[in-house]
Amino acid sequence: MPACGAAAMAVAAGMLVGEPSLAADDIPRGASLYAEHCASCHGERLEGAPHWRTRGADGLYPAPPHDETGHTWHHGDRLLFDYTKLGGEGALAALGVPDFESGMPGFGHVLGDEEIRAVLAFIKSTWPEAIRRHQAQVTGQEAEAGSGEQAPP
Repeated sequence: MPACGAAAMAVAAGMLVGEPSLAADDIPRGASLYAEHCASCHGERLEGAPHWRTRGADGLYPAPPHDETGHTWHHGDRLLFDYTKLGGEGALAALGVPDFESGMPGFGHVLGDEEIRAVLAFIKSTWPEAIRRHQAQVTGQEAEAGSGEQAPP
């Protein structure tokens, strides 16, 4: 698992929508939760499954990386949160995209909202600064577009 430096913690801690006060322990807690619930598919080092850009025999794409080589950082916080909580199919259905097939299960029955935010904070803490800035801009555009109807309180 990538190391979580104090600077990375500070940057990531303030970057989740609606979460101005993540505690200093949220990133280590997120790292632990990631290792327990996400690493088996997305890799211990956030590297994703082999051949993640190619559909498997089941017609689904394997788990993508969550490091800077993947596309996680191309999405805003709201979509990342909903995708984690509701699963791929649930998150896209909530956006009006029916019949979307995804291998990503929802974790809302296993992880609470704060735990999901901690996992996302951990993932974001591993990204280079330029990618974090880009993702923060995407999150801002997402919020401006009003795509947060599925937002937790």
